[in-house]
Order: sequence, then C-alpha cells, then structure tokens
Amino acid sequence: MKKSYTILISLIVAMGGFLLGFDSAVISGAVSGIRVYFEMSDWQLGFAVGCVIFGAMFGNIVAGPLSDKFGRKKILIFTALFFTVSALWSAMAMSYISFVIARIIGGVGIGGAILIAPIYIAEIAPAKLRGSLVSLNQLNIVLGISVAYFSNYFLKDIAGESWRWMLGVEAIPAIIYFFALFAVPRSPRWLIQRLNEVTLAKKILVKIGGEEFASTTIGEIQRGIAKKEAKGTYADFFSKRMRLIVIIAFGLAFFQQITGINAIFYYAPTIFEQAGGSTDASFLQAIVVGLTNLIFTFVAIWFIDKLGRKPLLIIGTSAMAIALSLAALAFNNASYDFNNESIYKVENMEVKAALSILNGKTFDSQNEVFAKVEPLLTAAQFNDFKQNDIKNFIHINAILVLVAILLYVAAFAVSLGPVMWTMLSEIFPGNMKGIAISIVGFFNSLVSYTVTQFFPWELSNLGPTITFAIYAGLAILSVVFVIKYVVETKGKTLEEVQEALIKP
Repeated sequence: MKKSYTILISLIVAMGGFLLGFDSAVISGAVSGIRVYFEMSDWQLGFAVGCVIFGAMFGNIVAGPLSDKFGRKKILIFTALFFTVSALWSAMAMSYISFVIARIIGGVGIGGAILIAPIYIAEIAPAKLRGSLVSLNQLNIVLGISVAYFSNYFLKDIAGESWRWMLGVEAIPAIIYFFALFAVPRSPRWLIQRLNEVTLAKKILVKIGGEEFASTTIGEIQRGIAKKEAKGTYADFFSKRMRLIVIIAFGLAFFQQITGINAIFYYAPTIFEQAGGSTDASFLQAIVVGLTNLIFTFVAIWFIDKLGRKPLLIIGTSAMAIALSLAALAFNNASYDFNNESIYKVENMEVKAALSILNGKTFDSQNEVFAKVEPLLTAAQFNDFKQNDIKNFIHINAILVLVAILLYVAAFAVSLGPVMWTMLSEIFPGNMKGIAISIVGFFNSLVSYTVTQFFPWELSNLGPTITFAIYAGLAILSVVFVIKYVVETKGKTLEEVQEALIKP
C-alpha cells in the first residue's frame, strides 16, 4: 500500500480544513476592533461574527449536489476562491453591510470545504486508514485555529486598524490551496459512479494501494452500483430504511455545535477577559486553547482506527460535560468588588463618577451587579459597562476557568470534532452521499449559527454561570445519545457500513 501518496493528496485536500479553522478563529482577535469601528451592539456583533454561517449553510446545500454532478475536486477549487475573496474584502470593508457580505462569502467556502474534503478523503482512503486520513481534515481545522490565534497575537499591536491585517492575511494560504488542488486527482469512486470511467479510476487506485487494492475496490464499487441503480433523492434520505443513519447523523451534527464549541473558538479572548484577564493575557490564553486543540486532535487521529469511533465519543462527551460544569462552577463562585482600584479602571469619567456610589460593596453574581448599576447609567453607558467594564470588577479563580476551557477543548478534539465528520463520510450510501451530507451539514451550520449569534447576548444578560451551565446540560444529553444510538464503523469498508445500517 502506497501510504505516502495517499497521505500527500489527503493533506492537500485537507488544507480546506486549515482555511476553515483559520477563518473561524481569526475573527476572535478582530471582535474588539470591529465592534468599535462599526459601532456594534451585542446583537450586531453576534450577527457580524455568526453571519459567516449563513454562507456556510448555502455552501452546505449546494456543495453536495454540485460535487455529485461536477466532481469533488472542482468544488474544492471554488472554495479556495471564496476564501481568498472573503479575506481580502473583509480586510478592506468600510461599512458594516460590506463587512457582513464579505463574511458570508467566506462562509460559502466553509460550507463547501467542511463537507467535500472529508467525502473526497473517505472515497480515496483504504478502510484501515480511512478514519485517520479523514481526521486529517479536522487536524488541519485545529491547526488553522492555532495559527489564527498566533497570527492575531502578533498582529494585535499594529498601529491603526490591526483587525484588517488579522482578517486579510488569510488570503495567503487560500491562494496556496487554490494552486495545490490542481495536483490532486479526481475521486475514483466518483469517476466510476458518475462517469463510468473505470480505466482512469483504476490508475488512481493503483497509485493509492497497488493492483490488488485497485481491483478489489473497483469490484466493491461496482457491486454497490448494481444494488442501487437510481440516484438518491430527498425522499430516499427520509425513508424508513434510512432511519438509523438519519438519527445518528442529525444527532451528532446537533450535539457537536449545541455544546458551545464555536462560542469558545469565536470568543475565546472575550471569555478570558470576562474572567478578569488583560487583553494581552487573553490573547495568550487563546493561543493555549488552540495548541490544546491541535495536540488532542493528534490523539484522536492515533486512536480513531484503534479504539474506535464510539468509545472516543463516549469518553470525549463525558469529559466535555465535566469541563463545562467546572466553568459554570468557577463563574458561580466569583464575586464582584467595587473599590477604588476597580472603579479607577473605568475609562468613562461620567460612569466612573456614577459607580462611586457603590464603592466598598461586593456582589455575588453578575446579574446582581447589573441590577444595581443599570439605574445609575444611561442605556448607552450601561450597554458599554456590560460589554467592556464588568471584567474590571470580577474576582474569580481564573486558573479553574482556564483548566475547564482547556479540558473542554481537549475533549471535543478527541471526540465530536473529528469523529462526527468521519462518521458522516462513512454512513451514507454513495448514491445519496452528496444530498445527505448537504442536508446534515446545513443543519449543523444552523445550530452553529444559533450558538454564535446568542453567545454575546447570553454573556451580557444571563451571565457566564448560566451560559456554561446550559452547555454542560446539553453535553450530558450528548453522552446519552451516543450510548443509545451511535454504532461502530471502524475497520469496515464503506459498503459494509451501509449494509449494516440500512434496513432492507
């Protein structure tokens, strides 16, 4: 088996994951800058950050069917173009609307890359390597997240509008990805299923695994085609025979996002500032989050084909529930002290004078603080206090917050992060894979948008304690779901997986 060639083309395709991760995390460093430049409210900020997911949902819907029609490779090339345009446009945006449009264009690239890259890799990978190779896409996503955090840290002190540099630098890897994709062959499974190009597909498969592997794989593909002559439809997707697959797919897609992962990645510095950290410290802690994500994704790649998909999901979701509970506990035990030192940190002189009436008082919750402060300030001043000044008064076990967030990210990185996309690329039959992945990807993006849109509002209005407690409860539900519904797919061919899951 020619592992080096297979790994090389998998790595090239997985660069789409790098861009996806970079695009997802780079906005975290730009949040403060764009909030000030475009004069955003909490709701506008949530939309500016989360609108990328609207583009992703459109990409989810069209990428699958288009990749079935025109091939996986061509769609990936277009995603590289979308990433490039989005990076340059968002960096040069002069209005809120223009910025949002640029972000949505990048979202279309995300929606295509996150679906098609795992499909392509799963279709070229031998069964024994498939879990590890598909996980390369997730590895590149977390590598992109880590690089974005480093990039933000080193660009944050550029004079002027540093957020423009943070967003624009993504164009460099996007252009590299565009040209690298031309060296990648078309999917042999797609060539046979769509074009009946057996000879060309065999040449590619021989490069991947040799003559015997090529002959065996072609035989499996042709037997699969013989069993399902018609192209899959939306009605087929929701048919009774697909029920177990649909439950697994929608369940994993729901819990991967609803447990708050994108809230952490998009707002990491904001969360650490809520815990009382300085701007420099919060950016450095975000880097640690990215590195933790990267390291534990390597752990997932190592174990996904050894330990299996379901055990990783059970271990990871259980640890996520524990971590989110610890974060909620840390914020619940925090106090808010009004004294000369904390009041002095407030920049607005009118607000500082108004808050002096609370000097010497201590409060046990953020909501209690807001109830006392709101009558003292104008609506605009109070909104600014919630967004920027509350961090000056908190006394919290910041180490526990950091440990909880790192444990959560590590647990996600070994479970729902890579395993969901690996399983989605495995469980759907070839004749409806494009449609199926698009439907589930759209749903996944919709849940992600909901989390991203509401997170700033939740922090300001519900407080971090309740916010993290909600995520912890959802993580517990995800453990129950995995135990009850998810089935193991490791070591099986794609055709064997589908035979086991689809009812006759």
